[in-house]
This record gives sequence, structure tokens and C-alpha cells, in this order.
Amino acid sequence: MRNYIATNRASVLQGLLTMAGPAFILVAFVGCGGNRVVNMEENAKIKATSLEKKDLVNPYGPSASPSKAITRSEIKTVDTYGRESMDDAITCLARTIYWEARGQDGRVMQAVANVVMNRLHGGGFSDTICGIVKEGNEKKGCQFSWWCDGRPDSAQEGKPYEAAKEIARKALNRQLKDLTRGALYFHGRRVRPIWEKEFIRTVRIDGLSFYRPSMRTLK
Repeated sequence: MRNYIATNRASVLQGLLTMAGPAFILVAFVGCGGNRVVNMEENAKIKATSLEKKDLVNPYGPSASPSKAITRSEIKTVDTYGRESMDDAITCLARTIYWEARGQDGRVMQAVANVVMNRLHGGGFSDTICGIVKEGNEKKGCQFSWWCDGRPDSAQEGKPYEAAKEIARKALNRQLKDLTRGALYFHGRRVRPIWEKEFIRTVRIDGLSFYRPSMRTLK
């Protein structure tokens, strides 16, 4: 065997490289792919921050330009399994859409996103999406009950969360029509909040009623 290898060193080496080649290519591909996913996620979050700041001026202004808009590929890489910490606009908005409208149709999910975006623009609330979602606590009353109901906040179902992320992407890109007519609040069919009579109901969408302040409330 030694004599054969010594005599045919070139052909043996070529054979080994031929067999090892796919493995090296696979390792290189996986490595590059991992970096690409990380870069896409970071890029999406940077875009979201930029769009969030512009939303303070007008959340329903012109859609973000193609070069600055969050893409579908980018949104899929952010919080893939619904378990990441709530520290970026995409995750905060998507998780709110998911928990407030999970199992309902796209119009309801879109309307929940509208309310968050209206608050970002309307004043009197935090100037970031995560700040809006996390406002209040169990003693003072959370703005969004899912945030402090004592239950795990991680998304439990893949497809509904993917749908929520896609709606969040469109909201941040200013690609959503406001179905709520400027609403800042909403509640379910079985809920009768004490503030209901002080606000103007703008629309009902399936099981949710949406409200905006009246002129009297604003004084």
C-alpha cells in the first residue's frame, strides 16, 4: 500500500480532495449563511429604528423607499421562534399583534398594529414602540394586558407569529392603511372599560371595538 501511495501520490491526493471538496464547500456555505442571517437581522432592526423615528412625524405618510424598507427576508430572521427578549420595534410590535389578535383574521391583526402606530404618532405615549407596548404595570394597569398578565410572553405558534411579523413589517414600512380611523384604544366584545363612554368609537372589527378621544377628553 505504501508503495502504491508513493508511486501514485498525485492521483491519491486528487482523489482525497475530490471527496473532501463537498464537505469543505458545505462548511463554508453554512458559515457564510450564518453570518448572512445575523447581518439580515441586524439590518432589519437598524431599518426599523430609522423608520420608527420617522413615524413620529407621520406614521401613515409615504411608504418607505425600497432601499430603506424592511424586506420579507429580513423580517423572517428576527425573533424566528418568538422567544427573543423584547428590545426592538419589530419584536415588540409583532408580539403585541400576536397576543392581542392571535387566531383572528388579518384585518383585526392590522387594526391592532394601527393602534400602536397611532399612539406613536398621537402624543401622550412613549416615543418608541417598545415603550408603548410596555407602558403601565400590574399595579397601575398595563396598556396591553398580555404584557403583564403573569404568563409567558413567548409566541407559541409559528404560523400566526409569522403573520404578525409580516404585518409589523408593513406597519413599520408605512404600508398599512389605518382601518381604525385614528383609534388609540380598543377592547373586546365581553369587556366594558370605565373609559368607554368618554371616547368616540370609530369602528368595530369582528370582536374588537376601537376608540379615539373626544374633543372634551382632550381638553
